[in-house]
Amino acid sequence: MPKLIIIRGNSGSGKSTTAKRLQRELGYETMLIPQDLIRREIVRTKDVPNNPSIQLIKDIATYGYNIKYDVIIEGILVRKRYGRMLRHLASLFDHTYVYYFDISLEETLQRHHTKPNSHEFGEVEMRAWYIAKDILELPNERIFTDDQSQDAILQHILNDLQ
Repeated sequence: MPKLIIIRGNSGSGKSTTAKRLQRELGYETMLIPQDLIRREIVRTKDVPNNPSIQLIKDIATYGYNIKYDVIIEGILVRKRYGRMLRHLASLFDHTYVYYFDISLEETLQRHHTKPNSHEFGEVEMRAWYIAKDILELPNERIFTDDQSQDAILQHILNDLQ
């Protein structure tokens, strides 16, 4: 049975790194859908209500379900804009795992400086985008905090998926 894994959090929280590592650990027949890639590069749209990337993420995830792949969706995925779509997908998959990176603004700013794309935007933008406690409130949603290492988070998710 295909699994849906939703990994959300603010910019610089570690979600993309975790999602990529998770896909490598899970191996073939695991689809990774990065919100930034879909929205910024494929559709090339701003992250506004009803932007076309929302539907495309849903369509790609549904395709993954139909071909029996595990699907990882990762991104900021602000609840106000993406919540309805994510809830719909959660109802489609038999097994859904939801993770929210509740990382402080200060920590996300520090982590941002280590990213290869750190030159694309800075502290001013990150402060403007930051949303505290943007939890989906789906059943069994797990929260990760500043004090958990990247390795510990990945191991936690892998344990959940067993």
